[in-house]
Amino acid sequence: MASFFTDFYRIVDPFLIFFYRGTGIPIVDYFIGTFVLAFMTVVIGEICVSLAIRFNRSHIDGMKQEVARKEKMAFSAYAAGNQSGYKALNKEATDEWGKQFFTMAAYSCGILWPIPFALGWMQTRFGNVEFAVGFPFSLVGLENVGYLFSFFPIYVGCRILFKYMRPWLPYFRGVQKMLAEQPEAS
Repeated sequence: MASFFTDFYRIVDPFLIFFYRGTGIPIVDYFIGTFVLAFMTVVIGEICVSLAIRFNRSHIDGMKQEVARKEKMAFSAYAAGNQSGYKALNKEATDEWGKQFFTMAAYSCGILWPIPFALGWMQTRFGNVEFAVGFPFSLVGLENVGYLFSFFPIYVGCRILFKYMRPWLPYFRGVQKMLAEQPEAS
């Protein structure tokens, strides 16, 4: 398995390192390259999750419809005064809602899968590089930090930027429309 990662990082290295060599100013190039890497990580994760949701759309729709059907039946039982029927149907609706919730949570986690690959490549290039830190981090005993310290805030910034760019990007505009068209479980 280690051979796979070594080969993978050797293949992607010339492409990725290109973004770290733009200005000739090492710290500026590092932050530009890390921004591009983090943004690519965001986009790859979003594409994969959107494809998974497209592929499983009928299953997701079925779960939402089942939740709505069970809730409607539970309310009908409650209106008819059937407490035991209401409780049983409400429990079934809650169980189905839980399945739906955790399915969508799993998709959300799927957005993050490219991060370890990006960090693995960064380890090969920046594993021994340390940045001196100052105030306020020096107050907690940090003197030097590595690439992880810079990658994660940049990644979060890229996620936020992507959120605002999504309506303007052709493929993702369609994904947003697909998600908005999903039937609501109510």
